[in-house]
Amino acid sequence: MAKKPAEKIEFTYEGTDRKGNRVKGEIYALNDTLAKGAIRKQGINPLRIKKKPQPLFGGQTKIKPVDIAIFSRQMATMMKSGVPLVQSFDIIGTGHENKGMQKMILAIKADVEGGSTFSDALKKFPLYFDNLFVNLIAAGEHSGALETMLDKLATYKEKTEALKAKVKKAMTYPISVLVIAFVVTAVLLIFVVPQFQEVFSNFGAELPAPTLFVIALSEAMQAYWWMFVIGIGALAFTYKHMHAKSAHFRKQVDRITLKVPIVGEIATKSAIARFARTLETMSVAGVPLVEAMDSVAGATGNIIYQEASMDIQKEISGGTQLQTAMKTSGLFPSMVIQMVSIGEEAGSLDAMLSKVADFYEAEVDNMVDNLTTLMEPIIMAVLGVLVGGLIVAMYLPIFQLGAVV
Repeated sequence: MAKKPAEKIEFTYEGTDRKGNRVKGEIYALNDTLAKGAIRKQGINPLRIKKKPQPLFGGQTKIKPVDIAIFSRQMATMMKSGVPLVQSFDIIGTGHENKGMQKMILAIKADVEGGSTFSDALKKFPLYFDNLFVNLIAAGEHSGALETMLDKLATYKEKTEALKAKVKKAMTYPISVLVIAFVVTAVLLIFVVPQFQEVFSNFGAELPAPTLFVIALSEAMQAYWWMFVIGIGALAFTYKHMHAKSAHFRKQVDRITLKVPIVGEIATKSAIARFARTLETMSVAGVPLVEAMDSVAGATGNIIYQEASMDIQKEISGGTQLQTAMKTSGLFPSMVIQMVSIGEEAGSLDAMLSKVADFYEAEVDNMVDNLTTLMEPIIMAVLGVLVGGLIVAMYLPIFQLGAVV
């Protein structure tokens, strides 16, 4: 088991520069001794140094994948403008609104100032910079094309996050509306229906079956609402726990997701787009195909495609062509396999993979928009049946009374 890298501490210091001027600043280091050494390397004589106190609440903001995508683009822009690497870290880090990102960027800056390479500094944050990111930065440093690699990484991250956002939108939109529908129905059953029930108790006539059903449902909700809440909470917690801890459970969920109408097609095309985009990015960087498949497997976003990618890696390492290995998996459409075949034969695999990724990203985009348009009338119908059904059931006795009168 690999040893977890030690986390750096933020220090504040006061000292004097070479001209004797008083200076203050902040620096990240493993301990105060190393911090003093790093400060001296900057030409500053440290007079006082101490750990920066952390706020009790809301000190550090969670770092999200989109923050890494923005960081990649900012670094690419800085490097294209001719700004030195260390100065780029300083500009981006000190001006970042996310305190977590600011801390991490300045820690990377301190490492690079201390003599580490950019890629080695990134390795200390494996939670945010995966093997693909680190390998491409290392390739850029070794080839002298760091600016180009940063630009490709930024493009890759932006496209990947845009695709994730589209898929998330497709999944969350109907769920969020149905949750609202459930809340509205619960409010009607707990607070509104009892008011009608009091009125009906004075009628002295038999109530219609729909009304009796709604009243019984309302009484159950009033008496056992806490059981509904606990049940839903327990179900959500169990799902989240199982999804985090059980690979078999995640695999079954991903397998079922791929078979769900419309949603499954979006998930499939999304996985293929990520597969092609990641492999294209690694191919452009000159990473060997067998090594690249490790990063490709982790980027597909679906365990079924992840396992297929690892199987493809085994076949490639045994001498099988990529197109043949992909065909054997049975998960890739013939168009994708044909384009990969053309790319392998013509020596332009990265260009063909880029076209495949562009095509399927556009397909996902269109399908999500169409799904949203399709879901709106369906959701309105569901809301109409739930809310309208409750209202009609409550007014049926009144309509009957009016007919008698």
